[in-house]
Amino acid sequence: MKKVLVIHGPNLNMLGKREPEIYGNMTLDEINISLKAQGEKSGLRVETFQSNHEGTIVEKIQEAFETLVNGIIINPAAFTHTSVAIRDALLLLNVPIIEIHLSNIYQRETFRHKSMVADIATAQISGFGVTGYHLALQGLMDLIRQ
Repeated sequence: MKKVLVIHGPNLNMLGKREPEIYGNMTLDEINISLKAQGEKSGLRVETFQSNHEGTIVEKIQEAFETLVNGIIINPAAFTHTSVAIRDALLLLNVPIIEIHLSNIYQRETFRHKSMVADIATAQISGFGVTGYHLALQGLMDLIRQ
């Protein structure tokens, strides 16, 4: 069975509580459950991971390299705009990488317009809310099957 890793960055553990007008009302657990169900229907094993710590995310990406995942969906959250370390870890991988954002980062504050990951990601999805995660998973499934 093909394996996909979904990485959620800092503060995403507060979804459903934090700025629902921007990020919606679903909790991270609800999002993860729905992604795992979507993957299962398509014969993919979806593993989810969240951390508020940059180094822990880097270590998870390195682990994904060692265990040979077939694709990654990553919402680096605030690390999108600052983390060379996460970018460098992603460069280890030779699999499709989909960058996802719940909000449209290009309609927000100017400092959010720069992504350290965008130019190395296979694709980027932003502004669709939780639906973006499902679009990312569908796109990743298609890429893996090619």
